[in-house]
Amino acid sequence: MNRSLNTAATGMLVQQRNLDLIANNLANVNTTAFKASRAEFQDIMYQTLRAAGSEQGGGTVSPAAQQIGMGAKFVASTMNFSDGPLLKSSGELDMAIVGRGFFGVQLPDGTLAYTRDGSFTRSVDGTIVTKDGLILDGNIQIPPEATSVSVSSNGTVTAQVAGEAEPRVLGTINLYVFPNPAGLERIGRNLLIQTAASGEPTASEPGQNGAGRIEFGFLEGSNVEMVEEMVRLIIAQRAYEVNSKVIVAADEMSQATNNLRR
Repeated sequence: MNRSLNTAATGMLVQQRNLDLIANNLANVNTTAFKASRAEFQDIMYQTLRAAGSEQGGGTVSPAAQQIGMGAKFVASTMNFSDGPLLKSSGELDMAIVGRGFFGVQLPDGTLAYTRDGSFTRSVDGTIVTKDGLILDGNIQIPPEATSVSVSSNGTVTAQVAGEAEPRVLGTINLYVFPNPAGLERIGRNLLIQTAASGEPTASEPGQNGAGRIEFGFLEGSNVEMVEEMVRLIIAQRAYEVNSKVIVAADEMSQATNNLRR
């Protein structure tokens, strides 16, 4: 009986982890460029009561094993990196990536973090920064006399400056591509950092090496599908309830066994 109690408890625990991920996805349904996560499960070790092919006497062998599983475990939360919808934006420096790439932004310690959130703005000295003040990789500065700024699909940043006939080129935005983006680590604020699992990033000009292109004047929406998340929520709830009923049934069976001597 203790085995079934422990097995059902692992089932309840993994569904709780599943529910935590679903709740986070739904909470970020309107977060710019948010990527939904999905819980991945595995079965745990098995107790083998009789091995397949074991001798049964009389020259016969067991055609199948007798194995009892010990439950399930939560092994990973994988991110879905499919593109979110493009949303028209009126922000001066808003941009979206269509493709696999990431923007690079400088953390306070000088290292790079990576994001799909293209809701940039300008700092007091004209540097292009995130809403949290992190500098966009390339350290591009907009002159104070600029009347308008534009970013082409290949990442070239230009500004129309008063008194100049031709737009002034200010710099180029590179995009970063990872061998395994699912290995990136979330650190909040729409930022990710590289890990040993993600591999080394490759800086690419937008439109090259599968990095994708930049769409200026747009933002990428969250790729959370509310209907899909609600279906997963119902499935997780029902699985949790079923496992809880197994615990109740195992407890009642233990109680019946204890009452046999009465």
